[in-house]
This record gives sequence, C-alpha cells and structure tokens, in this order.
Amino acid sequence: MNTPPKGAITELNERSRAVFREIVDEFLRSGDPIGSRTLSHRLAIPVSPATIRNVMSDLEQMGLLYAPHPSAGRLPTEAGLRLFVDGLLEIGELTEQEQQSIESQCAAAGKTLNEALNEATSAISGLAGCAGMVFAPKSDRPLKHIEFVNIGDNQALVVLVSDDGIVENRIIAIPMGTPPSALVEASNYLNARLVGRTIDDAHGMIEDEITSRRAQLDGLTAQVVEAGLATWVGDTSEGSLIIKGQANLLNDIAAMTDLERIRNLFEALETRETMARLLQLTGSADGVQIYIGSDNTMFNLAGCSMVVAPFKTSRAKIVGAIGVIGPTRINYARIIPIVDYTAKVISRLVG
Repeated sequence: MNTPPKGAITELNERSRAVFREIVDEFLRSGDPIGSRTLSHRLAIPVSPATIRNVMSDLEQMGLLYAPHPSAGRLPTEAGLRLFVDGLLEIGELTEQEQQSIESQCAAAGKTLNEALNEATSAISGLAGCAGMVFAPKSDRPLKHIEFVNIGDNQALVVLVSDDGIVENRIIAIPMGTPPSALVEASNYLNARLVGRTIDDAHGMIEDEITSRRAQLDGLTAQVVEAGLATWVGDTSEGSLIIKGQANLLNDIAAMTDLERIRNLFEALETRETMARLLQLTGSADGVQIYIGSDNTMFNLAGCSMVVAPFKTSRAKIVGAIGVIGPTRINYARIIPIVDYTAKVISRLVG
C-alpha cells in the first residue's frame, strides 16, 4: 500500500498546505500538472514563484508530488492523493433532490431484489459519473410467501416474497400435463413449512417428508415442490456482481492511458474470486473506504480508484457492498457522500 510518511500532514505548514491543495485540486479538475507561476497567481496568500518551486521540491522529497516531465509542473503521487483524501479533503453534502433521487431509484416496492440493486447501481453511476458496482451475496432471508404460477410450455414461475418484502422469482420446468391444482397444492404445502424460515433451513425436512411419503402429496405435486426447492438450494453461487456505467470509465481513457488495462479490470471484476475479495475489502471496517491505485492490486494495473461502502442487515451483518470505480482523479468530495448515502438506503432495503 502506497502510504504517505507518518506525520506528513503535521509537517506541512500553512504555505505548503496551500500549494499542495491547489496542485491536487487542479489534478482532480483537469488531470493536468500545474507550475509555480500559475500557482503564484492562484494562491490566496502572496508567494513568489521561486518560493513555490522550493515548496514543491520539498513536497516532492516527501513523496507527495512528482514531475511528469522535466520542466513541467507537478502532479500528486498516489501517496499524495491518499494524504489529501485522508486529511485535507472537505467532503460535500448531497442535496435533498439527490437524496430523493437515490431513495426513489432504490425503492423495492414491486421489484425483485436484483432489480432494486440494478436500480441502485444505475443511480450511483449516474450521480457519480463513474462506473457503479454492487456486490450482493446469495440471499438467506426468511420467507413470507411462496407461489407457483403456470406460464405455459411446461414451465412455472416460482415467486418468493421475503419477510422484508423483497421479491425474487425464477422459472422452473414442470411435468407435462401438470394441472393448476398441483401448483396450488405445492404452494400451500411449502407455505406451511417455509414461512419464517429460509429455504436452506427447511430443505432437509421437506426432502425427508417427500421421500418417506409423509407429505401426503401426489406424484406431480411432489415433483413441482422438488423442482422449486432445487432452483434455490442448488444455487451455490457466491452472489451477484452488477456493474453499470462502464462507458463513464472509458470516457476518461486519456487520463488512464491504456484501454487494454481497463478491459482487463472489467474481466477481473466478473470472476467469483474477485467478488469474494470485494466483500472482504468492506468487511474490515465500517463506513466508506477508499482505494487509490496500488492500495489494491485489482485497481493498480488499471490506474483506478474505488470508493466503496458495505450495506448491512438490521443485525449489523455485512451482506454486500456498493461503490464506484473511476480514475484516480475522481471527485472524491462529491462521490464519498453519494456512496455513503446509497449504502445506507440499501441497508434499509435488505433489512
């Protein structure tokens, strides 16, 4: 991890902080280096170009700045960005309109959990102007209702409603000629045994009942029940990763120099191993976490930063993470409150 020298903030006097802040601000605005003559006109305190050059040299020796080219101005290093974000950044606040926009897009009413998370990812991507992502592990919520609905072609839709009102549905194959009464019976049977439990909790008991014929179900109904259970119990995936707004990241390709590295990043984000690592990143601390370049190997090669926050159940169990990926010069002051607020909205959603 690229970390500023210990005590770096306290070592900066007022003049050094003013120069450093202006250099970082310009980098975050444009991605361009800034020279001593320009700085002398911008600073609120009167400082000559020669003095500014001396200050920049000191900051460079501290590992906070570097010159991209001889005789060019200065840019912040990753360590410099980390120092700025951790100690000098003034975080903005969301407007009431922005909060309402996030609330409305993340609202779960009439949506499956996956649909609600998709909306949340789109919302955070649009507001931040970056690629938005959300990682949600496999659901283990207690159920409130389950229903089988015939949709033709020997298929049925299995609709599950969790205790907190989140709806999930999947399509299963059913035996040829299954009558509507069998679907009703299968729904009633599972509702009597699953309400207040997760499917994983009740799976073994239901399987034993069907095998020993204690369930008192006819053959077709038993097959419907087994097919519905298998759809969820057989799902051993680590969870789902949703990414929206990749184009926002590619739009800034000039600042990140290499399209191929960005492509490799998105390929890495699609792997199950990466999804597990994303959750681990958020599991070690509360609140928003910021990874700048080599802070994390996943983003180092792509020259990116990630701002991410966990979302939790009402029992404070971390069940997922939401955030944005962008160039290292993203607008941290604006993006941090967006990520923080959206994670809190999703936490209320997942209960």
